[in-house]
Amino acid sequence: MKTLKYIIKHLAGSFFFFLILFISAGHPDYWQGWIYVIIGLAMFTVSYTILRVDPELLNERSKPGDGAKKWDKFLLSSSFFLMIILFITAGLDSGRYHWSPDLPWSLYIPGVILTITGQLLFLIAQKQNKFFSSTIRIQSERGHTVCETGLYKIVRHPAYLGNIIQTLGFPILFGSLWSIIPVSIMLIILLIRTFLEDRILINELDDYRRYAQITRYKIIPYVW
Repeated sequence: MKTLKYIIKHLAGSFFFFLILFISAGHPDYWQGWIYVIIGLAMFTVSYTILRVDPELLNERSKPGDGAKKWDKFLLSSSFFLMIILFITAGLDSGRYHWSPDLPWSLYIPGVILTITGQLLFLIAQKQNKFFSSTIRIQSERGHTVCETGLYKIVRHPAYLGNIIQTLGFPILFGSLWSIIPVSIMLIILLIRTFLEDRILINELDDYRRYAQITRYKIIPYVW
């Protein structure tokens, strides 16, 4: 039952953003919007079939336990607000008023590839880490341990790498130069959150300091 509630909540959240996008565009024949919807629904299906996580983690992601950091709640709220602005901006720009110049069709393809790649990386990282909570906290009641297999052998925060990739793909997919503004702020918040989360894990999670010495890069291999 809890799993079903989470799925419904997840689907409702997706349709909320789809609705914002099409209302902002002002018409239903918004092809960039439909491509995004198709990608979103495909990834939604994958997340509950091929890359399905266990019900215990779904419960944690739906309703995290105690210990979430106040600054993390602020950053998450800020990101949610910026995401709404991003969808409104993209819809108004590429769907209604066409503030940005039209791009050649070939340039939209990298946006699709980045969006799919980023979302898949996020889902794989979620699948591989059974402590993949929606907030930053030490899950002592769940026997929280370090995940250092799969993508986590390459970087310490592969889901954030996925978020960066799909966020960078958004303005290209929609052909909206104006959406680069909220995208840039969202990426700055993501980098801040990564830095703070990593510091918390090093100080509070057993064995994470050793893991950080072995897996040197936080998000981008050979860069940071």
